Amino acid sequence: MTNAQFSTLVEQYQKLVYTVCYQLVRDHQLAEDLTQDTFVAAYSHMDDCPPENYKPWLARIATNKARDHLKSAWNRRVSAPGDEAMPETPQVSGAPPETPEDLTVSEAEAEAIRQMVRQLKEPYLQVSVLYFLEERSVEEISQALRRPPKTVHTQLFRAKKMLQQKILERSARR
Repeated sequence: MTNAQFSTLVEQYQKLVYTVCYQLVRDHQLAEDLTQDTFVAAYSHMDDCPPENYKPWLARIATNKARDHLKSAWNRRVSAPGDEAMPETPQVSGAPPETPEDLTVSEAEAEAIRQMVRQLKEPYLQVSVLYFLEERSVEEISQALRRPPKTVHTQLFRAKKMLQQKILERSARR
């Protein structure tokens, strides 16, 4: 594929790729960066994809780039705790913002969350116990369970989603 053909491809699909990235990361600047990363990755592997599959192929690369960013250690470190874990709580007009004391998890709540982790089914149970309760790194878990690091990341991502749902259900019952 020539540079001119690739430029045409970029023009044709850049809005699609940007939209896919933005839907996942919800940040315009970051979506632009991920769009660029998507096309860089696509350019280096362009010969691997037949022309009739460019659209789904580019959408899949964009999805993977955005998800990789959301799961990255840098993103977790830079993001405030709970940014992607919990939906934003609407503030009641005139109500004071939550204080650190309001945000502190009581020991009873912490034990309830530990119990939720222990109730997960495999393949999420072992990974979650090692990560959340024993505070092991993904690399340590990967070696201990003899699973690829990418598999461990995926299982942790899914376990977090399950735990978030359980926590939301628990708080809704209160």
